[in-house]
Amino acid sequence: MATTSIERRMTPIPRRTLLAGTAGLLLAPAALLAKTDPPTKPGPLVQVWKGPSCGCCVDWIKHLEAHGFRTQVQDTGNTDARLRLGVEARYGSCHTALVGGYAIEGHVPAREIQRLLKERPPAVGLAVPAMPVGAPGMDGPSYEGRKDPYDVLLLAKDGSSRVFQTYR
Repeated sequence: MATTSIERRMTPIPRRTLLAGTAGLLLAPAALLAKTDPPTKPGPLVQVWKGPSCGCCVDWIKHLEAHGFRTQVQDTGNTDARLRLGVEARYGSCHTALVGGYAIEGHVPAREIQRLLKERPPAVGLAVPAMPVGAPGMDGPSYEGRKDPYDVLLLAKDGSSRVFQTYR
């Protein structure tokens, strides 16, 4: 039987070479992903208690997530959580949260929560009483860019408070 010119030019590939090349092709995408997509450190977990239909609370939660926080939400209202965490009713708002052992009441900016967790003062936590327009979660399109001045309060364990940050 005569061989053709194509058959004469083809040389068999050793099985080991074929297996090694196939394995390399299969592993290459994983290696590329590992180099271009490093694992990110998860941010602090914020547990949030809010009413089931509160839209501004949802917007505040999105604000936190956009700034690296992880969230766990309970749509059961926040009155019991506020009481349990030691936040007096006079500092109340529409949602209460817990992060790093601190209570967070109302529309506190993520920047101030990050500062609180960094400085770790002896305190109950932070509060933005009521619902000031312009605070995170109270800054949607329906407010037409309006911003009311407000203070972020540091809540002391004795029930007093002091200004932690002013927004004007």
